[in-house]
Amino acid sequence: MTRTDLRSPNLARRPGQAVPETRSDGGIVAAQNRHAAQIGADMLARGGSAVDAAIATSFAIGVLEPWMSGLGGVGAMLVRPEGGAVTAIDAGARSPAALDPADFPLVGGADSDLFGWPSVLEDRNVIGAKSVCVPGLLKGLAAAHERFGRLPWADLVAPAVALAEEGALVDAHTTAMIAADMGRIARNPAAAALFLPGGLPLAQPAAVSGRAARMANPELARTLAVIAAEGAGALYEGPLAEALCADIRALGGYLAPGDLSDFAAVVTEAATEPFRDRSLHFLPELNGGVTVALALRGLHGSPAPKGALPTPASVLASCTALAAAWEHRFTRLGDGAERTLPSCTTHLSVVDRDGMTVSLTQTLLSLFGSGVISPATGILLNNGVNWFDPRPGRINAIGPGKKALANYAPMMMTGPGDEVVSLGGSGGRKILPAVYQALIHMADHGMGLAEAVAAPRYDLSAPPMVVADPRFGAEILDALEADFPLVLADRIAQPQNFTTLAAVRRKDGVNEGTADPWHPWAAAVAEGTALLPIPTTYQRG
Repeated sequence: MTRTDLRSPNLARRPGQAVPETRSDGGIVAAQNRHAAQIGADMLARGGSAVDAAIATSFAIGVLEPWMSGLGGVGAMLVRPEGGAVTAIDAGARSPAALDPADFPLVGGADSDLFGWPSVLEDRNVIGAKSVCVPGLLKGLAAAHERFGRLPWADLVAPAVALAEEGALVDAHTTAMIAADMGRIARNPAAAALFLPGGLPLAQPAAVSGRAARMANPELARTLAVIAAEGAGALYEGPLAEALCADIRALGGYLAPGDLSDFAAVVTEAATEPFRDRSLHFLPELNGGVTVALALRGLHGSPAPKGALPTPASVLASCTALAAAWEHRFTRLGDGAERTLPSCTTHLSVVDRDGMTVSLTQTLLSLFGSGVISPATGILLNNGVNWFDPRPGRINAIGPGKKALANYAPMMMTGPGDEVVSLGGSGGRKILPAVYQALIHMADHGMGLAEAVAAPRYDLSAPPMVVADPRFGAEILDALEADFPLVLADRIAQPQNFTTLAAVRRKDGVNEGTADPWHPWAAAVAEGTALLPIPTTYQRG
């Protein structure tokens, strides 16, 4: 096989290290935005459940990093009360009923988005109003609150309303994310007005100016205020729903009020799969957890590797099992075909002081989703049609009223004893290999939470190509290269070569949390942590 080295010669070479876990007798929120995690932790301190904290974090993170998720997106959640069964809440993408597959003709070549599908005319499946699926996230959050919430719904939405009114503080990471997708943003006037004022990305002013730049979205603030007062249903029936659909239809999309009113989150018992002396819990259908579980099933029948660190043989075995699971996914899974095991996204994990755990992944799919903001509501919409294969006749082909085959993989692992781990990640198809390996690190090698998240990993999301973290060392890299085309890539925040994970664990009554140490915003925040003020001018104490 071949080896390609894509590492930057400009980076200072420092070994990656795990950030110590956040530990607490109280609750913990782990997310890829520290401010949002602190808002969730505040709900725990006010007596809220893990679900309350997850919902508040979800609303806040949709404002703070709108390029990843928000009201216009979709998501999935697992909830486990202490000692109880795991409930799965699926609010995934469904294509509009009026979608016409003939509107997506192939034109040759491949697109440059997440999946490299054959190119469609004008990138209609990837960018613009025709790529929008039903935004189901809010229905999923409401279903969770109805069953597991303690605090009033309006209290959970209120911090996000304030953030949207004032505007999230712009920093270097904000600018980098906007600059990474300027072409998509510039195609939509409302998106360009928010993210590209004057044609350039929002940017933090020089420190000597004494000023701060903010990303305010007053239309979104008004929408959130209505949802706080009237409940989640306000987005699916009534004036908000009609205004949202009118905006999308005016831009050539299919979304109709009936698509919104007919949408329902699916609430069911989570699927369970044994692995070693533990149990895996995941959404039963049409998501990345199915593929992760299938790959782990392939390893379950073989003896567990011994030792605290992976060996060349164990890494190669896990890579081979994952490759087989991908083959099943690409050829067998889809709405209308198999949906479960054969007989750019954000993730947050929460545990409360009573032991309830939550694993929630939410997404617009691609960075900035469809690139379309509804002027009337301020909502940035998903591009869920991109989850479908544009080639007619394929298992997962584009079609009306179909459930998308999503990549998100919120998961839980229970055992031995009372131990429970909740984890997931962001990064498209790269989520699956990352979650898969973190579970193996804990179950087979006894790694702690932070060590498992930060450990060297490979990405096998575009088989047969394996992208490997060079920290594996020569022996493991040589073993992978013998069986797979190998690419070496940096473990850095951008480009995201390996996925951003967030995880919590409860063991012996003590809670732990961790988030990816390479992401500049990611953090695990314990209940009782004060929200840090962000001063814009210097004051002498």
